[in-house]
Amino acid sequence: MFVDIGQRFFSALDTTMRHVVDSMPDSGGLHTLVCYPLGWVDAQGNPSSVITGKRIRPLLTLLSAEAVSGNWRHALPAAAAVELLHNFSLIHDDIEDASEIRHNRPTVWKVWGTATAINAGDALFSIAYTALEFLKNEPLPPEIVLEAWSIFNRTNLELTRGQHLDIQFETRQRVSVDDYISMISGKSAALVAASAQLGALVGSCKSDLAACFADFGLNLGLAFQIRDDILGIWGDPAVTGKSAASDIVSRKKSLPVLMGLQRSPELESLYAQKSFVENDVAAALGLLNQTKARDAAETAEAAYFQKALAALDATDLDNPAVTQLRDMAQGLVGRDY
Repeated sequence: MFVDIGQRFFSALDTTMRHVVDSMPDSGGLHTLVCYPLGWVDAQGNPSSVITGKRIRPLLTLLSAEAVSGNWRHALPAAAAVELLHNFSLIHDDIEDASEIRHNRPTVWKVWGTATAINAGDALFSIAYTALEFLKNEPLPPEIVLEAWSIFNRTNLELTRGQHLDIQFETRQRVSVDDYISMISGKSAALVAASAQLGALVGSCKSDLAACFADFGLNLGLAFQIRDDILGIWGDPAVTGKSAASDIVSRKKSLPVLMGLQRSPELESLYAQKSFVENDVAAALGLLNQTKARDAAETAEAAYFQKALAALDATDLDNPAVTQLRDMAQGLVGRDY
């Protein structure tokens, strides 16, 4: 679905991203390290064409720009920036989570080691700002370029705030639902919000209109993460590519788990154990089903989705790009993968 919606954008987006990445000085294979997580090369630096994501965030940027002005090309630097920033965060996430596989390939740290991977992530972080800098070449008032820069800065702080909480939650015995929503608002939803906001700002040069798109993106990002949480427990491994109940195995404090813990002392006792055995995973899943944690999580997902649509309605825009934003939102929230 996302390929169909984004097909007309992807060639220009890829060209912009490659132009920015190629502008960096290469030394000792750093270019390969940066291009590898983007799917452009293999671990040996040979040209490759691996799908490393749906490009959801830049697609939101370009569709939002088109929705407010009809011209999405001025937003290409911002779209490239959010995608490069997203990939920076994935490199560091994989290190912090000790994840060995992403997009069916060994992660950067697994191939080159932790220290080199941290540096590669730092390079992508810097390149993301380089991409945003190209907004100065677009026909935009300087104050709009500066506002875009400010949004990007604040988003980076939100990403790190959310990641900090996520790491902290791993060792905290008690995490509330409100705590969790605050965490995913930073780690997951902030960049989705900024993606839509930047596109609308660049397209319209209107901060108030862009704020509606930020609200749309934030609520969509929350619904998107909650759907991920649901799939992490009840998703079909053949579709998701993850083992069944993977979030239970790792005892991740996802939204359904937190809702279940609130309702079941037995589940709370189970999660307080120092280690899990196979029978414990099955028992935890049974208790989550008894507490109707999935239903509760899906209710929360639907509520955030409706808030996202209401924010889009508040723009009073009605055109094919807005329709595609709605379709994209529906596809993200209702997905089984």
